[in-house]
Amino acid sequence: MALLDIRNLVVEFDTAAGPFRAVDGVSLQVDPREVLAIVGESGSGKSVSMLAVMGLLPWTAKVSAERMVFDGRDMMAMSAGERRRIIGKEIAMIFQEPIASLNPCFTVGFQIEEVLRFHLGLDKKSRRDRAVELLTQVGIPDPAARLNAFPHQMSGGQCQRVMIAMALACNPKLLIADEPTTALDVTIQKQILDLLMQLQAEHGMALIMITHNMGVVAETADRVIVQYKGRKMEEADVLSLFENPQSNYTRALLSALPENATGDRLPTIAGLMEDFTPAPSAGEGARP
Repeated sequence: MALLDIRNLVVEFDTAAGPFRAVDGVSLQVDPREVLAIVGESGSGKSVSMLAVMGLLPWTAKVSAERMVFDGRDMMAMSAGERRRIIGKEIAMIFQEPIASLNPCFTVGFQIEEVLRFHLGLDKKSRRDRAVELLTQVGIPDPAARLNAFPHQMSGGQCQRVMIAMALACNPKLLIADEPTTALDVTIQKQILDLLMQLQAEHGMALIMITHNMGVVAETADRVIVQYKGRKMEEADVLSLFENPQSNYTRALLSALPENATGDRLPTIAGLMEDFTPAPSAGEGARP
């Protein structure tokens, strides 16, 4: 049985020009221990889809779905309090701007310990010991001293490691990583990706990797969902997607990779939304 099963997710925002549909009928499933990549250009609805699952969209957003079930529980039928008991404990998310995601007014130790206090009810010493253990696990040097540091006293890569530590604090069943390497230089990007994959294997959790980087997809994922303008264009295992893409948008996306450049010009995707059609099975909830 799928750990997370979403059918026909729709997210709309009210704007001055009328309702704007940011996510338009997306369906997905992820199994325990599986790595699912959601790929697409900026504005394709990748992050909004997962923020809807987390319940972190503003109150002005209208979220609907035929089905949103996590570990056998209907998330659409949950109260706000019931969902809060799951979010951060059984489903955790790493955001793409680590420095902006951490509270600048509190030490990193306080922010990690707050997760442990709220979800696990640990006492002060147990929280401290667990926080040191988590920072050690994600490769922060001198972790006991670093608990007293504020986010601005740490590098971007260290802040991202702190975010990963917070996400792993309660041993979640599902980890959502929203472009976790975007704000980092290339060397640190590789370290963070390697760390995520190592921790995913060690903890046996499912991982949803949101990215626009096809190289990250090829390196990390078991299956891939391609999104464009709020719609799912294609879903396939990694090898099938790269070797035999079914959607004309996926083919255009792969052809626009820098390694396919000829001469001095990078490949681009021509055309409008209407020019791209989903693969035949993309709108279905079942897997390819």
